Amino acid sequence: MNTYVERGFVMSLVGLVRVSTKKQETSRQHDALDPICVKVFEEKVSGKLDVDARPGLREAIEYMRDGDMLTVQEVDRLGRNLLEGLIVLTDLFERGIAVKVLEGIAAGEHTERSLILDLALALAEDRRRDIVRKTKNGLEAARKRGKVGGRPRVVDDDLRAVILARRERGESIRVISSATGVSGGSVHKVLAEQAAAG
Repeated sequence: MNTYVERGFVMSLVGLVRVSTKKQETSRQHDALDPICVKVFEEKVSGKLDVDARPGLREAIEYMRDGDMLTVQEVDRLGRNLLEGLIVLTDLFERGIAVKVLEGIAAGEHTERSLILDLALALAEDRRRDIVRKTKNGLEAARKRGKVGGRPRVVDDDLRAVILARRERGESIRVISSATGVSGGSVHKVLAEQAAAG
């Protein structure tokens, strides 16, 4: 049973897993939280939302009993940037909810705001900005070399007509994808929709 005793109270760890988009993986957070928490709540939402507008966090809070600790792998799971993280932490502490952080410089148990928590959130924001900057620079360098990265192009009516015409000429999905700059998956989707429409 994932409980422990402190000052005569039986306490439990209640986990929170958060990612911003549905495409992001949560397995690393679950690997850290599942073995030690009585229950783990998951949400795939932006950290920008208020506590009450975040379904996983709200459910975790409602599930918790007095003395339980909200547990996250790293403090930035509470918010995407410094300001958002501080707002969430302040809200939690005002509700009397303690927070346990498993990794990073803020690792430990917290019942109030501290310099180390603020610093951990600031460093996480700085790390995220660095990743965004490097990704942007990488895409720009690839563009200069003639390679296009980033999200697939949106298929409008003109592009759809080109895809269908090329398919009628017997071209493969790979050839059509390369010629139009549309991902293979998007080409396949256009063809499947056309087939379904008869």
